[in-house]
Amino acid sequence: MQGFRDRVQQNRRIQRRMATCFCVALFILIVSLSAFFVLQFEPVQRKYFYVYPYHDTVMKYAEIYHVDSNLTAAVIKSESKFKHTALSHRGAVGLMQLMPETAEWIAGQIGDKSYNVESLHEPDRNIRYGTWYLAELQREFKGNDVLALAAYNAGRGNVKAWMDENNWSYSFHDIDAIPYKETRDYVRQVIGDRKKYRELYPE
Repeated sequence: MQGFRDRVQQNRRIQRRMATCFCVALFILIVSLSAFFVLQFEPVQRKYFYVYPYHDTVMKYAEIYHVDSNLTAAVIKSESKFKHTALSHRGAVGLMQLMPETAEWIAGQIGDKSYNVESLHEPDRNIRYGTWYLAELQREFKGNDVLALAAYNAGRGNVKAWMDENNWSYSFHDIDAIPYKETRDYVRQVIGDRKKYRELYPE
């Protein structure tokens, strides 16, 4: 008789533990689903994940240099997360992470005689130079955004070498074929972010 009672009590304890585990799992599921749906709300995405400071400046130079403003925003997000004081370990400066020697060349191309390295931290100048450079790369690579973004990240010389070595045409779009992992990830990230900016900030 005592053994029967012990088994009954043991079964009840097991049932209570199972019920507790079920409730905990259900709670976690509800919280996870709630968080997922909250994160889908556009105001939440705009505020926390796809911020857009300097919107007017981006729009201004995108129009002047005929560049998709969403592409510029996506590049800035990937390069500096919109921090105008950003400075990489390689020496790239500002919102669009321009190398000083590249910026000096751009200044010469656009006739900006007031350029100096410190001025690259100025949002207006950095966005102007970076947007002009994007336009230049798009022109050089015949409007191919994959190649232009790869060149922005890895350098135009590397991209031209890859084109020659692998017989890529200007219609190339196989991101997985890009030799550098960093550049593959960069191009994929920017193209994905451009899509989100288009959805969240329709012009």
